[in-house]
Amino acid sequence: MDAKFIVIEGLDGSGTTTQIRLLAERLRAMGRSVAETAEPTNGSIGGLVRDALSGFTPRTGAEIAALFMADRVAHNANPVNGIEKLLSEGRDVICDRYYYSSMAYQGTVTDPEWVFRINADCPEIRKPDLCVFLDLDDEECIRRMERGRSYREIYENENALLAIRKRYYDVFRRLEVRDNIVVVDAGRAPEAVAEDVFAAVRRILE
Repeated sequence: MDAKFIVIEGLDGSGTTTQIRLLAERLRAMGRSVAETAEPTNGSIGGLVRDALSGFTPRTGAEIAALFMADRVAHNANPVNGIEKLLSEGRDVICDRYYYSSMAYQGTVTDPEWVFRINADCPEIRKPDLCVFLDLDDEECIRRMERGRSYREIYENENALLAIRKRYYDVFRRLEVRDNIVVVDAGRAPEAVAEDVFAAVRRILE
């Protein structure tokens, strides 16, 4: 049984956490071993990223992009619980956000070509077997966040999310020959979204 590396992407508020949980439950019910992870990580570099995203430690877009990239390399290479280690143990890895987020989010606030290249060309950043993008318009993302959160990160406003959503699609067009990317309408009930997510995952398991 080949282990698979699956990334779930989406704007803030699009439901990535819920969909990862539902997908992991379904894969485990099939008898597969699953590890759930996220970026930024809980490592030391990931902590610097989280401080920047919260606004606690102001940083430039280029600084945040570079920190994300360094955190991503460590996420892949960590000998204890890194992506490569988990896959080598036969565990499917489901990751909440990956380099697509850097290309989309930081790509709107610093040189997008530079952000693209440092991630796409890094030999220690693994390409996923599948990226599922949960597509939800920026206005609905804001409404969901207002219902479920007491704080917002630096990118969590309507103007930023509108530009980021557009940037995601620019990135997907550029990567469509290289990466396996599936877009799922996230503006529906979680169970309906989960069916489409699993349908995409099932294709890479066959």
